[in-house]
Amino acid sequence: MGRVTLSTDMTSEECTMAEIKLAAAVRTEFGKGSARRIRRAHQVPAVVYGHGSEPVHVSLPGHDLMMALKTPNVLLSLDIEGRDELVIPKQVQRDALKGFLEHVDLLVVKRGEKVTVEVPVHTEGDLAPGGNLLEHTLTALPVQAEATHIPEAVTVSVAGLEAGASVLAKDVVLPAGVELAVDADAVVLHVVAGQAAAADDAEGAEA
Repeated sequence: MGRVTLSTDMTSEECTMAEIKLAAAVRTEFGKGSARRIRRAHQVPAVVYGHGSEPVHVSLPGHDLMMALKTPNVLLSLDIEGRDELVIPKQVQRDALKGFLEHVDLLVVKRGEKVTVEVPVHTEGDLAPGGNLLEHTLTALPVQAEATHIPEAVTVSVAGLEAGASVLAKDVVLPAGVELAVDADAVVLHVVAGQAAAADDAEGAEA
């Protein structure tokens, strides 16, 4: 089993995700034509929902939103015509060819409540010699965390891992207050033998 580490040198207090403030304008027109007009004005249509309240359709500044979404599970503080709402992205739709934002679903969260999100899994270090390959069974790890303390990522050291080695969800060290939201024995990473190594093993077996 490989050595598994958390991808941060920060304390749990420093892991608090910074809020990015965005101004949101309430939308009263809907449909494809309206959405195209919003995007031509360099805005992005979005819907804000959660906590039993009626969904609110808004438009958000396109460039600022695009920059904010570079951070996974970013915490957004929306000013919806004078009313503050704390949200996280739940679904982001992009143009398949050009990649620009088409629509965003935003989930209302409250300070202190836990939410279930997927945190990207990063790796560091080199596998054992031999041309082995690393398979990412899970590119993102489902976790449950307080809405303002969602880790941006977790990093697993794969240094020295040989073919056949696996890293399970329970092996990943999470920050204080963050819990797995997936089966503890779920495979996150798996090391497979490279083609050359597999061919050598097959030749050895035949001999």
